[in-house]
Amino acid sequence: MEEKKCGKVWIAGAGPGDAGLLTVKTASLMEQADAVVYDALVSAEILSLIPEKTEKINVGKRADHHLVPQKEINQILVNLAKEGKQVLRLKGGDPFVFGRGGEEAEFLVQEDIDFEIVPGITSSVAVPAYAGIPVTHRDYTSSFHVITGHERKGGESRIDYETLARMDATLVFLMGVTALPEICEKLRMAGMPDDTPAAVIQEGTLACQKKVVSDLQNLPKRVQEEKIQAPAVIVVGKVCALSESFSWAEQRHLGGRQILITRPRSQGQTFARTLRGLGAQVIEFPSIQVEPLQGKREKERILTALKEIRNRKTGTSWIVFTSAAGVRSFFNFLEKMNLDIRTLWGSRFAVIGSGTGRELGKRGIRPDLMPDIYEAEKLGEALAGQTKPGDLVTAFRAREASEELFPPVLKTGAECVDIPVYETGTGADDAWTEKIAAQFQEGKIDLVTFTSASTVRGFERTMQGKVDPGRILALCIGRKTEEEAKRLGMRTAVAEEATVESMTEKILEIL
Repeated sequence: MEEKKCGKVWIAGAGPGDAGLLTVKTASLMEQADAVVYDALVSAEILSLIPEKTEKINVGKRADHHLVPQKEINQILVNLAKEGKQVLRLKGGDPFVFGRGGEEAEFLVQEDIDFEIVPGITSSVAVPAYAGIPVTHRDYTSSFHVITGHERKGGESRIDYETLARMDATLVFLMGVTALPEICEKLRMAGMPDDTPAAVIQEGTLACQKKVVSDLQNLPKRVQEEKIQAPAVIVVGKVCALSESFSWAEQRHLGGRQILITRPRSQGQTFARTLRGLGAQVIEFPSIQVEPLQGKREKERILTALKEIRNRKTGTSWIVFTSAAGVRSFFNFLEKMNLDIRTLWGSRFAVIGSGTGRELGKRGIRPDLMPDIYEAEKLGEALAGQTKPGDLVTAFRAREASEELFPPVLKTGAECVDIPVYETGTGADDAWTEKIAAQFQEGKIDLVTFTSASTVRGFERTMQGKVDPGRILALCIGRKTEEEAKRLGMRTAVAEEATVESMTEKILEIL
């Protein structure tokens, strides 16, 4: 029997939390890995970029609270690799900057496991930058030093405060918010002036970022007043005085806002990219998964419909698409069956909206008909104005589709055929839904976007009552979507037009 080939481990830094700070290599590995082993400091936004079918293992650990002990984490990595898997060990910040990546690499060497280290953007530089604090500036300091504020349990401090106090440098303490009073006191005792500018930044680079800027003497009191908690970065030095004038993260149009989008990932990436470009933190949480119908019965129905369209001798043949997913599913089917658009020769095409029209345009076909209001009922009414007895109207769409499309068309005497080419389902696991629920409970999600009634229903099924609908502000693409969200008790807003561009404009208006 052939021995199973051993896999490989990539120990990678996910950066401080903002998905825009992921390295290209780490983002690529997230797409390719068989398993992702991640820490608590990896943000929800970044976790949402991991493909649904990838195995995800949460070994989250913070000071004084280890979900999984380090020795066990080491063994998990080895076991997964020995199963032949490509393993991504995803750590907050940089894996070699107080990330215990060195310990994990040592164990992999001992076990003869192939591995790579993928550096990440360290929070010691990125978090101050998002707070408007440059760690170096030629007029203030020429060096910065990164110090762990979290010592081993029962161990004596190895920090040489006297040397640090003499350096006239920027000091960055990681994992030290609980020890802040001691850190400030020892720096003062070592001779650092009481009025030295200092700052603490909580959850830096994220939408919920919070900062306190003061001086060495008063910083602990101010942090207590503002209820700053871990994870937080402490910065001490003259450069902290620049924070107010250099503040930029909060100035972005959607800075400080976190938005959850429920569109299927294949359709939502452009939307997410637009919102991130405006400064929002975006969690991609597809509430429905589009699955093409590939059973024998479904294939036969599609082929029969195509034959009828091709052999039609009288009247006009209309092909209707009510979603971009329907367009993709239909043309993917043609490709798999070794067919092309010549099969549809002579047909006219109707689409529900501009997004569906753009998807059809990628296949070299311009729609002949699109309603002014992007709803199934309005599409049906528009078709009714174009059809007559003897015409054939064939819709290739979801299995569970709107019943409002065909009634107006049937009144004209045209023949209507409904062909399901895909169905929708849900796929988020319990651990992921729990993390999203926690984001809602902590008030960290400002808005949820819904681009169809099915995404609303999928969200409800996925969350299984874990979130109070009354806490959700839902931005809906149209009237039917809003009706579904209101039925669940959500607060709602509606885009002026049923497009993601209009949804973006509405977000800028209401947030």
